[in-house]
Amino acid sequence: MLSKPLLLFDGECGFCRRWIERWRKKAQGTVDFKPYQEVLNNFPQVSEAACEKAVQLVLPDGSVISGAHAVFKALGFSGNFYRSLDRLYDRLPLFGKLSEKAYQWVSDHRSFLSKFS
Repeated sequence: MLSKPLLLFDGECGFCRRWIERWRKKAQGTVDFKPYQEVLNNFPQVSEAACEKAVQLVLPDGSVISGAHAVFKALGFSGNFYRSLDRLYDRLPLFGKLSEKAYQWVSDHRSFLSKFS
């Protein structure tokens, strides 16, 4: 059982590692961050294929959230601006769909975008 949420990310992706460091600061210790390659065996409810597609947020109760929703939820635990985004995601289906589309586009173009971040 986890004492706080854990965000699993692709530790072999430089773009991902840079963004995780930014998010780690914003989360202010409310969330743990680990490369999925190091800890995936501890979470049978999370597949490697899911981790390759998007970040995975494992909550203390064992449930899992992925993609843009995982980012908003993880960063929202610190009580900052992202809490509002998490609420919008939960309450406005169109916002959630657009967020996931944007997340997927960024995920699909990580190599290209890493040149700019």
